[in-house]
Amino acid sequence: MDFDENADLDTSSVDDLRGSGGGGGGGGFPGIRVGGGIAGLILTIVIGLLAGTHNLPGISGGSSTPDNTAIAQKCAKTNKDRFHDADCRQVATFDDLSGFWRTTAPERLHAQYAQPRFAIFTQSVNTGCGAATSDVGPFYCPPDQRIYIDLAFYDELASRFGAPGEFAQAYVIAHEFGHHIQTLTGTEPQVRRLQERNPSQRNALSVKLELQADCYAGVWAKGAAAPGGLVGTISQKEIDEALTAAAAVGDDRIQQQSGGQVNPETWTHGSAAQRKQWFSTGFSSGDPNSCNTFGS
Repeated sequence: MDFDENADLDTSSVDDLRGSGGGGGGGGFPGIRVGGGIAGLILTIVIGLLAGTHNLPGISGGSSTPDNTAIAQKCAKTNKDRFHDADCRQVATFDDLSGFWRTTAPERLHAQYAQPRFAIFTQSVNTGCGAATSDVGPFYCPPDQRIYIDLAFYDELASRFGAPGEFAQAYVIAHEFGHHIQTLTGTEPQVRRLQERNPSQRNALSVKLELQADCYAGVWAKGAAAPGGLVGTISQKEIDEALTAAAAVGDDRIQQQSGGQVNPETWTHGSAAQRKQWFSTGFSSGDPNSCNTFGS
């Protein structure tokens, strides 16, 4: 990826929780089927909420206020090697996503924009959705409007899922940011209510929610390829990296890899073909209104 070397990165919405001890272990979120570790909730929105965790000073569970001094210094433009590291690339991508959706959400989706936060942790973390471990994979939590990721996930994305590359990593955070947009538009709470009223449709509704987030990721990628952003030019090779990542975390691919039977009724994120299709739809149109997975 071709980041703007002269860009001033904004870390004010980043919570660097690495080494903070703000974990708390836990085996995942109540009401969420974690499946076989990281494959169970890979690239997801957490909608099974833990009651009583909404009093958030910063991150729930009483952890101390994150100290962002180190990441702010590391990602300053005085560090000429900053984009060699995943954390600064992720901060730059998050900044670009913020700038894109700050304009696009009100103009195209008529949604009032609110800035999410981006939390980087290791091993475990307390959130507005409960305690989580790295096994959950990257996720977005609606009550605290935060994207959470353990950057070690990208090693597994490359080695286990066969999806290396910097833009594959950008796709991940763009997908999670898509879930934030669903919260702002009211789609996420509406889907949660429908799931509660129609338990038999829980998985099918989850798939539509996840595919829309993939489409929103594609919409951002189209905008990021335009001049004037932090990301700069995006090559076809990089788009292919995103498509590979989207396919790699399709439910059918994960079921095949785990040696189980491919069963569409158990899917929560969509097939490899569906995920590629909806990312491509967003990228081709550049219009979030093309991302009506619920009407398809």
